[in-house]
Amino acid sequence: MEINGICKPEFAPVRDAFEANFAEGLELGASAAVTVDGEFVVDIWAGDADTTGAPWQRDTIVNVYSTTKTMAAICMLMLADRGELEFDAPVARYWPEFAANGKEGVLVGHVMAHTAGLPGFDPPITVEQLYDLEAAAANLAAQAPWWEPGTASGYHPVTQGTLLGEILYRATGRRMAEWFRTEVAQPLGADFWMSLPASEDHRVSDLVRPATPQTLTVGGEEVEVDELAVRASLSVHTTGDEPATREWRAAELPASGGFGNARSVARIHAALACGGALSGVRLLSEAGARRALEEQTDGIDQVFGVRLRHGLGFGLQIGDLSFAAGQMFWGGLGGSLAVIDLDTRASVAYVMNRMAPDALGDPRGTRIIQAALTSL
Repeated sequence: MEINGICKPEFAPVRDAFEANFAEGLELGASAAVTVDGEFVVDIWAGDADTTGAPWQRDTIVNVYSTTKTMAAICMLMLADRGELEFDAPVARYWPEFAANGKEGVLVGHVMAHTAGLPGFDPPITVEQLYDLEAAAANLAAQAPWWEPGTASGYHPVTQGTLLGEILYRATGRRMAEWFRTEVAQPLGADFWMSLPASEDHRVSDLVRPATPQTLTVGGEEVEVDELAVRASLSVHTTGDEPATREWRAAELPASGGFGNARSVARIHAALACGGALSGVRLLSEAGARRALEEQTDGIDQVFGVRLRHGLGFGLQIGDLSFAAGQMFWGGLGGSLAVIDLDTRASVAYVMNRMAPDALGDPRGTRIIQAALTSL
């Protein structure tokens, strides 16, 4: 297997881990990147972009699913740092209709930490309704929370993006995909898209679903069909084929619809790792960046069924996967994974196209992250 790109000698374990994923038959195509002080020490890619054998290129991008949530979180952290948003304020301050059905006490910080009690749409919606930002937001504004907000986390797989996107829209008058593009991606020269134009379709890698049906599993244990996780998952029915459609790619889906590669994820995250600024571009203050590390919840997540420690928009621990002080992470359905270390000023990202079936049991990204952190 030919590994393309650059890897500094001291980070050879990252390349070794990346290569091992291919040698063990776990990959089709993938990329991995590490930055230190904003500079790339690893930027590698290999494999195929699709099942016909087309090679994964330097500029290949793919739908990273929930790793997109880190980009939405950065937008919100920036707004808070600018004084345009308060995490301790009720969502209804910015979005008055949201106060309906007992949600007047739901805070912006609750949404950031998955404790708002709205992990799914009720009543359920179609994918077409998800693409309709006003309709999806109206659904969430009208419903009652599924548990007392702020008392426990319950992963919001899709709804967090709708909620954060609408809060940003109400606070700024601008849609998040456009705001992110002009305030984050373009200033940093990062090839990450929250709404992908058709002109970039030729670079998109096909996601390959597992040979066995995807299940809501955590650590290899499948959840019961009557549990809250399934209710949340079924609240917007998707088949897994959506990322191949122009409608999904064009839509603003801040929780699941972002397209990029390891280089672009690591580049944007490097701005946080370096205290809010990168390459002469300041996104937010160092204090504003470190707010992401402020613990918001620590307990058994109502959806994942495992321990979740969550900061503002980023995870600090999930299940047995935990990180040191100064480090935070998030990942996406299928296996994409990223870590930011504000103390060593490093960012690590892994993105792939062959999806794993287990929500938290994929070893590929974990071994790359561990190799990178050990190399630091």
